[in-house]
Amino acid sequence: MSITIKTEADLVGLRVAGRLAADVLAMIAEHVKPGISTEALDDICNAYIVNELKVIPANVGYHGFTKTTCISPNTVVCHGIPSADDVLKEGDIVNIDVAVIKDGWYGDTSRMYYVGEVSPLARRLVETTYEATLAGIHAVKPGATLGDIGHAIQSVAYREGFSVVREYCGHGIGRKYHEEPQVLHYGAAGKGLKLKTGMVFTIEPMINAGKPGTYVLEDGWTVLTRDQSLSAQWEHMVVVTETGFELLTPWPDGTGDYPAV
Repeated sequence: MSITIKTEADLVGLRVAGRLAADVLAMIAEHVKPGISTEALDDICNAYIVNELKVIPANVGYHGFTKTTCISPNTVVCHGIPSADDVLKEGDIVNIDVAVIKDGWYGDTSRMYYVGEVSPLARRLVETTYEATLAGIHAVKPGATLGDIGHAIQSVAYREGFSVVREYCGHGIGRKYHEEPQVLHYGAAGKGLKLKTGMVFTIEPMINAGKPGTYVLEDGWTVLTRDQSLSAQWEHMVVVTETGFELLTPWPDGTGDYPAV
């Protein structure tokens, strides 16, 4: 396993890229409402990234992916392909995942959005997944392990009777979109790779309201829950610091009703 330790000069670039990616998710929030298609949301994000931020949308062309964002509503776990046929409706929950490249550095983050009023179960799932994400982030410090992160996440999910998707995980990031290490969202405390100052990776748990099983559509991208239960995900980039962690994808508009990281 080859893990790149980022220097302070590297982190300057990663902070900028991470904040720009977070800016996109803040911008799109007001557009997430009943009646809009996921393709229209993607088009808005693309225009903002290219014309306003003047950076590169990292997903376009990545392993053949044709869109700027992954948009995953309701039972879609991740990697949903924006489409004119997928129109959001009242009560939906949806994840929007965006990545950008600025001066060769990648920024990668995702957020959940409510489409109008949602069910109590949907709200509890989204809020629990956010709490689990923060639990994983707060486990990050030098000398801690990847197992500590996964254990913190699964403990929150299991407390609410939810499950953790196992096929997809967080990842190292820098001048490459996906690097080592792989960051599992389940695990045993004290097990796995020890964290060192300068490691940069994403924490992005996918939590299902039902069972953890998933399947992929024939498009080769879209991942759904096997039992058609709701799924939620949040994603942040972090760097391991000498005293703990630094968030590289802070929300420019603040966390609102959600607890601060």
